[in-house]
Order: sequence, then structure tokens, then C-alpha cells
Amino acid sequence: MMFGKTVREDQRDDGRERFDVAIIGAGISGIGCAYLLRKQCPNLSIVILEALESYGGTWLIHRYPGARSDSDLFTFGYGFKPWKGDPIASREQILDYLGSVIDEADLAPHIRYRQQVRAADWSSDRSAWTLEVLDAEAGEARRIEAGFVWMCQGYYRHAEGYTPDWPGLDRFAGEVIHPQHWPDALDLTGKRVTVIGSGATAATLVPALGGQCGHVTMLQRTPTYFAAGRNADALADELRKLEIDEAWIHEIMRRKVVRDRADLIERARAAPDALKALLVSGVKAHLPDDYDAERHFSPPYKPLQQRVAFVPDGDLFRAIRSGQASVVTDRIVEFDERGVRLESGERIDCDVVITATGFELAVMGEIPFTVDGARVDFSDTVSYRGMLFTGVPNMAWVYGYGHYSWTLRVELVGAFICRLLRHMEARGAKSVAPALDLDAAQMPRQPWMDPDSFNAGYLLRSLQRLPKRIDRAEWQHSQDYLYERDALPAVDLDDPVFSYGY
Repeated sequence: MMFGKTVREDQRDDGRERFDVAIIGAGISGIGCAYLLRKQCPNLSIVILEALESYGGTWLIHRYPGARSDSDLFTFGYGFKPWKGDPIASREQILDYLGSVIDEADLAPHIRYRQQVRAADWSSDRSAWTLEVLDAEAGEARRIEAGFVWMCQGYYRHAEGYTPDWPGLDRFAGEVIHPQHWPDALDLTGKRVTVIGSGATAATLVPALGGQCGHVTMLQRTPTYFAAGRNADALADELRKLEIDEAWIHEIMRRKVVRDRADLIERARAAPDALKALLVSGVKAHLPDDYDAERHFSPPYKPLQQRVAFVPDGDLFRAIRSGQASVVTDRIVEFDERGVRLESGERIDCDVVITATGFELAVMGEIPFTVDGARVDFSDTVSYRGMLFTGVPNMAWVYGYGHYSWTLRVELVGAFICRLLRHMEARGAKSVAPALDLDAAQMPRQPWMDPDSFNAGYLLRSLQRLPKRIDRAEWQHSQDYLYERDALPAVDLDDPVFSYGY
């Protein structure tokens, strides 16, 4: 790794640009890690390669009505950038927040948009990655060399969402839309809309569309756990009334939210039935007395095996009470020209179908990786704490939490990688990769994540493509933020688990 050299100082003879670190993605992960890298390793040259036309990632793509966070912004936002608004934020508010981080940290000169990384090859001779990049602005392919590649591209495919292969869908005469690809000029006035799905996206779309269309139906195969409450926090409101500094408020609220989430996780583990009853009763309180909440809002799985979707100010349930929206829990048999035929014998006639059925996981951005010309199959690797991978030098992946806000792990991983880069510089090391000892190499390999702990559909559909874990703390992708908050900063970077090259 050519630490501390500028791009011009380290141009290769063939004109190829060389950077110390290439960050792939300018969403919430890439911006957060780039901020930390500029603060903690200011001597390293960096480039941020983003395939889309601007920053934001998920929040740039998700243009559907009502798009909002399903995590509070005290923890979904960054620890270094106070959030001053309501806990649940709109897409536009999140993009403004990310834009302000880019401006304040002067990251814009380092970001290149419409740059799609098509391949990555590690050369042990050069101690560098060569990235094949399609520059959509210039309409040509280029090569960039980087000493370290930091994958911050998120975890799902931007190009396509997940839509099940329902019989007869091609016969439907109306419009079929996936929320990931929302049309700019869609007019739903007076139309009958069916939103298929039951997660956070569906719960956001239904109340947002309720006032636009004739009627909206949420058709779900399986209910989701919801929690409803004010899109506000009494403690934050009181601290602001007392004119406490916003940085203090942000830190206090982050600690409060983390504690509350840890308590919820413990309750889900120790008394899942009691927590389920509490969540379902909370939903019932927002619905008419004669509404069948047990059928439509009582999932068959344990709480927190999938995310609990927060409904700010109960807007989904208000739409149901008003008659603008309805919920149907049933299975699809087939589509026909007019709508959907269900397993119960009932049918839903509609003009528009919105498939809020999830997304497809992207493993390492679906970029082909090779090491000295040999293809890397990440399902054959074992992950070191869910961020480094056996046999793959100088590469890290940011993959967040399922039970806590994604960004909490972005910052932990970001600080760890910055510390690792500084340690490599101090040692004069050009490369690093995690390595199993003899005992660990003989241990059974397990899926990336325990399905009993977290079993979201997008994860289960791709487990076979993800790296493996073994039954040791350092070879696990922990979902415990409180543990990782202490464990990652305490890692001994001279431990034999790290194999350095010189």
C-alpha cells in the first residue's frame, strides 16, 4: 500500500490512477466510512466510486410515496453528526442530512458518480487491487489501482427488486410496479391499488397512497410485527426545551435508543410470547374493536426474527379505520386480467399491483473478485467478524445489523478499518488478510447468520452465496451491538489471526 501519496505522485507508467483506498458506494455506509477515513487517516488518498448519478444509495433509489426510515435517526444517523428532527425521517430529510455530511467533510472532490465497478483483481506482486470501472459519464471502461478496497455498496441489488413468480402475472391487464422502480409520473386517482407485501415498505406505501387512489388493499401472505407510536420522543423534546446543546441531545438519545433496543432484544429472547402479546395488543389499540387483528397482525414467527416495523403516528392504522385501506391475509393462487384469485376462493380486482415483496441480496455488489487471477467464491470463505474474509487481502465489507440500526455497525467497522490501516502503515505492511489457525480450520462451517435469530426473506434466499462463520467469536458476524462496541476497539491487531504481507 502506497500510504500518503497523492494521485499525481503515484500515477502508474500506463497512466492508471492509484489510490490508497477505494470506497465502493456513496450511500450511508460509504459516506460514513469516508468521513472517518478522512478524519482518522488524512494522509491516505481515497476515491469513492458510486454507480448511481448521485449520493444516497437506497435513499436515492426509493422514490415511492411516503418513503421513510424504519429506524430512528438518532442511531440510523451518524454519531458524529447530530440529528435535529423527528426520530423517523423522510427520504428527502435523509438525503439532506447525507448531503450536509459530504459538504462539511469536503468529500465531494473524492466522489465519482456513475462509476460501475465491473471486476476487481488482486495482485500479490503489486500489493494492489485493479478495478475495472465502467465510466458511464465518459462511456468507456477504465482501470483504477487501489491498495485497499472497502465495500460500502449496501446489501441489495439496485437494478431489480424481488418479485415472486406468481402464475398468470403476465395476463394481468393493469400496471405492475415494484417500489424500487417507482414511475415518476404515476397517476393513481380513482384507481384500485393492491400492495402485495407486509413489511416496512408496504406499511409506508398504504397510508401514503390511501388519499391518492380509490382504494388500496394490502395483500399479505404472512403478517408482520408492527409497533405504533408518536414520531417524536418526549426526552428529546424536553432537552430541546431546556436548550441543551444538540450534540449532547444526540448522544443522550443514541444511548437511550440503544438501551431500549437491547431491552427489547432481551425480552424477545427471554419471553417471546409475552412480547408478541404486547405488540399485537398495541396494534389492536389503534383499530376498531371488531377488527380481526389476530388474523392480520399476529405473525407466526417470534418477535425480532424479522424486523419490527415502526408505524409513526399510527398512519397505517388510521388509513384502515378511515376505510381508505384494507388488509387481506391470504395466499395468491393466480392472476388474471382483472386481478388476483386467492386460496380462500376470494378475489381482489384491481387496476394497479405494487409488489412490495422485498429485494434481492447483492453479495459484494455482485462484483467478480479474483486474487492473482483465481476467482474468489465468497461462500467458500470464512468471515472475520463479518467484515474481512479468509484468502482475500486488503478488502473489507460493511454489513450492518438486523436488530439495531445499520449505521451503528457502519461506524464500528469504519473505526476498526481505519485503525487497521494505521497499524499496517506503522508496521510497513502492504497487505493483510485473516487466517484460520489449525483448530479453527477443522471446525464446522455455519451459515453467515443464524436463521433462528434473523430470517428475513432476502437473507434466506441468498445464504448459500454468503461467507461462512464458525463457532468462535472472531469468526462470527455478531448482531450484538453492545458486545461489538467493546470488542472491536479491543482487538489486538498483532494477533496471529491477521496475516500481514510486506
